[in-house]
Amino acid sequence: MDTIGVGLIGTGYMGKCHALAWMAVRAAFGGGPVVRRVSLCEVEEGLARRRADEFGFEKSTADWRALVADPSVDVVSITAPTVLHAPMAVAALEAGKHVWCEKPMAPALGDAERMAAAARASGKVAILGYNYIQSPAIRYIGKLLKAGAIGKVTQVRVEMDEDFMADPEAPFSWRSDQSSGLGAPDDFAVHPMSLLLTLIGLPQEVFGELVKPFADRPDGGGRHAVETFDIATALLRLEGGAAGTIQVSRAAWGRKGRIQIQIFGANGALFFDQERFNEVGVYLAEGPVEDQGIKTVLIGPSHPPYARFIPAPGHQLGFNDLKVIEAHELLNRISGKPSLTIDFDQGLAIERVIHAISRSHREGRWQGV
Repeated sequence: MDTIGVGLIGTGYMGKCHALAWMAVRAAFGGGPVVRRVSLCEVEEGLARRRADEFGFEKSTADWRALVADPSVDVVSITAPTVLHAPMAVAALEAGKHVWCEKPMAPALGDAERMAAAARASGKVAILGYNYIQSPAIRYIGKLLKAGAIGKVTQVRVEMDEDFMADPEAPFSWRSDQSSGLGAPDDFAVHPMSLLLTLIGLPQEVFGELVKPFADRPDGGGRHAVETFDIATALLRLEGGAAGTIQVSRAAWGRKGRIQIQIFGANGALFFDQERFNEVGVYLAEGPVEDQGIKTVLIGPSHPPYARFIPAPGHQLGFNDLKVIEAHELLNRISGKPSLTIDFDQGLAIERVIHAISRSHREGRWQGV
């Protein structure tokens, strides 16, 4: 395929990330198809036209169905609210389009199952926007694990924290509405699960605890009961006997974009913190005890695909670069090349873990996945 036509639904935070990725992917990686930004959809015609001009799309529409039906669109980027993911993704797949959909798949497990079934039936590529697995730092950790650098994995801890809902007087929004899903479990915990899936494997059993730190929030002149959970914790039983925990919070003052991973093994440990995006901590239990310690590895051109962006270490990659890498991996998958992506079947496996954590919270017992 010499040219690939892209349709983008939604132009908020993640919509702009997708647009930037589609603009940059060929410049960063070279080769591959020419990306033609065909059509952009927003909720209102005027906004759609403005965003199409800003993002370099040929045309605009306020009707996502028209975008999906457009014969010049080959792949659809879906960055609309989660509740719309299922109808949009299923329609795009049934129309013969490839799909790049943001996480999580859908608020309801049944809708996620429907999306995965549509992807299988279509024969098209359908992936989810789990961009953190694209980090050169995470790929480096995966390489060390595959090489057995720290021996048998004994325990994994993953935490994800931000503070955009830490203020108890922040107004009620869609994030606190049950139509958006569970809250922190499917808004945040899916990211640690994507990392586990990529590095270790998903848990086989879970025990979860979900928390609403604030019972209600201001809503107009009154208060509205909070319907989702802003904090989630889960114990994990991983394949091979390793223990695991995840802790996620949208109400953690001082944390802006923290995803911390600690992987302990029989012969060492590996550490990563998203707020120190270009560093990996490595501890190897070898040599004289007095010389042992955590070594900080600065991610650079020797850690693919960092060099596709910057030829020198210490100059740092960022969040949007991960989306460019993800776009490249999507194009690889479409062309039949090896690809590091999370498809709809793998995404459904993640959703099943999240819903098992929710069941565990309700029933107060371990749940199989």
